[in-house]
Amino acid sequence: MSLRREKTDLLIIGAGPAGSVAAGLLRRQGNEVLMLEKQQFPRFSIGESLLPQSMEYLEAAGMLRAVVEAGFQYKNGAAFARAGRHTIFDFRDKFSSGWGTTYQVQRATFDEILAREAERMGATLRFRHEVLALDLEGERALVRVRDPEGGEYEVEAGFVLDASGFARVLPRLLDLETPSGFPVRGAIFTHVRDNIPADGGFDRNKILISVHPDRQDVWYWTIPFSNGTCSLGVVAEAAYLESQAAGDDNTRLKAMVAQEPGLARLLDKAEWTMPARRLVGYSANVKSLWGRHYALLGNAGEFLDPVFSSGVTIAFKSAALAADCLRRRFAGENVNWDTEYERPLRLGVSTFRRFVDSWYAGGFQNIIFHPRQNPDIRRMICAILAGYAWDTNNPYVAEGRRLAVLEELCSA
Repeated sequence: MSLRREKTDLLIIGAGPAGSVAAGLLRRQGNEVLMLEKQQFPRFSIGESLLPQSMEYLEAAGMLRAVVEAGFQYKNGAAFARAGRHTIFDFRDKFSSGWGTTYQVQRATFDEILAREAERMGATLRFRHEVLALDLEGERALVRVRDPEGGEYEVEAGFVLDASGFARVLPRLLDLETPSGFPVRGAIFTHVRDNIPADGGFDRNKILISVHPDRQDVWYWTIPFSNGTCSLGVVAEAAYLESQAAGDDNTRLKAMVAQEPGLARLLDKAEWTMPARRLVGYSANVKSLWGRHYALLGNAGEFLDPVFSSGVTIAFKSAALAADCLRRRFAGENVNWDTEYERPLRLGVSTFRRFVDSWYAGGFQNIIFHPRQNPDIRRMICAILAGYAWDTNNPYVAEGRRLAVLEELCSA
């Protein structure tokens, strides 16, 4: 018996930030959009500290007002701590023009807001619908889907955008995955009611990144929310995480927080209200970000590392680039997805990658904690930390070698 078949201009796999912003942009262009999300929202996710660059894409997608009115924690920068030393980057004082502030968000709420905004704008949104297979050989993509009751149907789409995040639906189905080049790292994380007093020396308008006192490749995030809670996590190579205190991941996370004196003092009165979770081997890459009838957005294509909170910004940038390519495609123009999507997207990803590599090797840590900093260079670095990794007017974007030169100067 043949399956029921539907037709749509665009099929988006996943209703996270990349998928929802893509849907908003495409609906503004007049395209018919179907979004299929395997999970039921709201659902927990990390990646909670946005970068200011992301505000541009929320605005372009028509979703900014809904985000602003949600009451999320205001964010204007990042604070770093290592061995008793502290440094702060205020994103409003940066080299690149554009937004200098953003929010720190509980992703369960944030992602549902964006998905519902896409639906309000006319996208069809279905939760608990799972993509099982696809055929890309015809004039249009043919996708097989399972609904919540276990029934199956087909969707014929003019184009498919994979915004499935860590599920990486098309990379799995099409055998696109390749090694990321990073060591296998993991994260243990939770939410706590932090009970940090107003005079406790903690700026709730900034994410705090703390470095382990004995290992420069082990670091912690503390992301404050507007309701008095924090997202708390530690990142290290998987084997090191496993070697910590015996017991469950709550016990391991508490033991590792105790190893960083500044963070231990800050969270001395914290209430651990949620079981800790773990994510291992999250870094990923693919052979190509596009192909016949499809493109990969955000984490479905490549995920680097959480240290600079770049994931959502990369997701939004990919959505914006893809939407522009599709606008031209549906207008009958020839689109070169390599030069107009993959290469522009990888420009910023490569910039972030250089900084991630430098962070774990220790060079970038030496830069940001250096006692004598050039104000102009500091603003250029700040712009990249704020998400402006595609601004080729910034020498640290346009010239990859510059970061290595700065590392040498700061280590002398």
